[in-house]
Amino acid sequence: MDATVDELSAAYDEFVAAAAGVLEARAHAGGAEKTAATDAALESFKQRWELFRVACDHAEELVESLRQRIGSECLVDEATGSSSSAPTAPGIKPISAVRLEQMSKAVRWLVIELQQGAGGAAAPPPGAGGAATPTAGAGAGGQQGHDARFSEDGAQ
Repeated sequence: MDATVDELSAAYDEFVAAAAGVLEARAHAGGAEKTAATDAALESFKQRWELFRVACDHAEELVESLRQRIGSECLVDEATGSSSSAPTAPGIKPISAVRLEQMSKAVRWLVIELQQGAGGAAAPPPGAGGAATPTAGAGAGGQQGHDARFSEDGAQ
């Protein structure tokens, strides 16, 4: 993270220096619209602007990555009941981290199937060890919404 901050700071300093270079080149040009010095200063400014934007993008990616990681950790803590700051709501039992991960994978695969227009007709993902859709595996007279991949679903 320190490297990203240093990269962003250096890119910003170079960008500001390039902007000052444009102003100085225009001042030395004595009112002339275009000179080789102003063109060079503007080109340098443009390059520094692009480098600054790239550094900003890198910093934004880092912040987004950290935000998602923290959010995932908080979700797992909340779901598993290991969060000491916020007790679970009354009547809601904590679930295991393994179960939470299984449910997350199932939702992810369902989203992928829906995005591909398969609507649940696709084969189960490798290692899923169960049905491709939430209602598959329920059998005749089975419980709606039961997913055979989760043993706890049958007990609910």
